[in-house]
Amino acid sequence: MLAMVREVQVPLLAVLLIGGCAAKAGRAISARSVAAGTGPTALFPLRLHRPAAIGVCVSELALGAGLLLTAGRAGLPALAVRAATGLLFAVAVGGLHELRARRPEAGCGCFGELSRTPVSGRAITRAVLLCAAAVSMVGVPPLRMPGSAGQAWLMLAVAAAELAVLAALSPEVGEAMTRLSHTDPCELRAVPVERTMSALHASAPWRRYSRYLVAAPVDVWREGCWRFVVFPGVLAGRRVEVVFAVYLAGRRAPVRVGLLEADYSAPSYARLDDSLQVSSSV
Repeated sequence: MLAMVREVQVPLLAVLLIGGCAAKAGRAISARSVAAGTGPTALFPLRLHRPAAIGVCVSELALGAGLLLTAGRAGLPALAVRAATGLLFAVAVGGLHELRARRPEAGCGCFGELSRTPVSGRAITRAVLLCAAAVSMVGVPPLRMPGSAGQAWLMLAVAAAELAVLAALSPEVGEAMTRLSHTDPCELRAVPVERTMSALHASAPWRRYSRYLVAAPVDVWREGCWRFVVFPGVLAGRRVEVVFAVYLAGRRAPVRVGLLEADYSAPSYARLDDSLQVSSSV
């Protein structure tokens, strides 16, 4: 029975690693930021967020694929992949513990958008169990197809029991159920400012007009499904305020831009469209 439990860990951890990488990639695509929602990478200096996030995702994908490719083989490659998987989860345990101490409001980022809940003892316990599972599969002989229907059903039961334990320790399950049962309209949906800025920086209006900007945003506010960001700028020797409007719903959020001339005492905003316009009250 113990040998069967150890064998189940190989495909189970492979699926979890690949799934975690896919969830992180999906969050990065949605937020248009590679470093979005990657948990312990927030502990690194800002300039290292992006490479650390890429390193975590690539490591998960490589180890998950490696576990599947070496599942039926013996020798050094299989041993190295399984040992590296155990090391990855051991580092994850330490990273989550440190994240909880230094950034108690941050989520673990384990499964992308679903892992926004602050790191708790449940998440750390889950990482410890996964680390133990990874260590237990070191030295497991090459996997073979079950010899009988009874053995196959027993392996499925072991995998289901382990998944049930992991689900009980995973706040992501509750988050997923909540999203499936209820979806807030975009007017009420919580959208981090960081995601808005990532969408803005990836947009064509930003690429066209960022050269006019001279400082960080001076104002940010939200109206319904739109978030407005105001930057000071200079155009043709005149002080201006460039206003970007970012839509908060959908994967390809539209971005509009307008211009406010800052030298007049009673300015008014330009119409927010794809062209740069100047308007002012005189």
